[in-house]
Amino acid sequence: MQEKIITIYCLCADFLSAWGLEDDPQARVSTAEVMTVALVAAALFHGHQDRARLLLKGHAYIPRMLSASRFNRRLHAIDESVWEGFFVLWAEAHKPINDGQEYVVDSMPIPVCDNYRIGRCKIYQDPEHRGYIARKRRYFFGLRVHLVITATGKPVAFVLRPGAEADIRAFKRLRLDLPAGAGLYSDTAYTDYTEEALLSEEGDIRRVCPRKKNSLWRHPGWLEYICKYTRKRVETTFSRIEAELARHIHAVTPRGFELKVFLTLLAYSISA
Repeated sequence: MQEKIITIYCLCADFLSAWGLEDDPQARVSTAEVMTVALVAAALFHGHQDRARLLLKGHAYIPRMLSASRFNRRLHAIDESVWEGFFVLWAEAHKPINDGQEYVVDSMPIPVCDNYRIGRCKIYQDPEHRGYIARKRRYFFGLRVHLVITATGKPVAFVLRPGAEADIRAFKRLRLDLPAGAGLYSDTAYTDYTEEALLSEEGDIRRVCPRKKNSLWRHPGWLEYICKYTRKRVETTFSRIEAELARHIHAVTPRGFELKVFLTLLAYSISA
């Protein structure tokens, strides 16, 4: 645990230094320390930031720890571009070690509340956040994270979208920056022949989706088998991410909820 905490802090401090972000000379706690608390909470305490604060203060990692309210303000004051840049940094680090240049995209539901509590939900109230989980045959209210991972389970891109949005529409919002010649595997929910042709022509990315039985654009049997076999990795990755998430994510605003989901993905990317 000590090595993980120190590693997270060093990574945050080096990244912010390279980013060119400087703290106010009067700041009691640096931005790198604020990011460290948030990432330690996501990595070790299922997103419970108060527990991370008490641990880091009690063991003198950050002796001059901020109060809960001030820490929350400092955390939300960090610009989204800083977090996105930190995630992109790790995504770029994962791509060169992906020998086969094979990637998988899939979606995972992130419930805000149980289905019967939709009427009392304060974070999201739009009907578009009411999605359906086919494999569990149940509805949920919240978001879906659409995640692109390497063949070994390391995240390289993601997007958070309302639960009811179609997978293929969310896929078009992903910022794909995959190497030329990469193979991207998905399930039938991401089927779009035009999109496949565009990725092949413009980005030289081979996107493979299993075909439906009535499809006229069938894949050879061996390619269908590779797609099915490669996609198994994403289920393992999602199981590990779900295990890192709290059973109930405490947040009072949409940005706070989405930030905690993002921090879990970022912490998983660092430790993967």
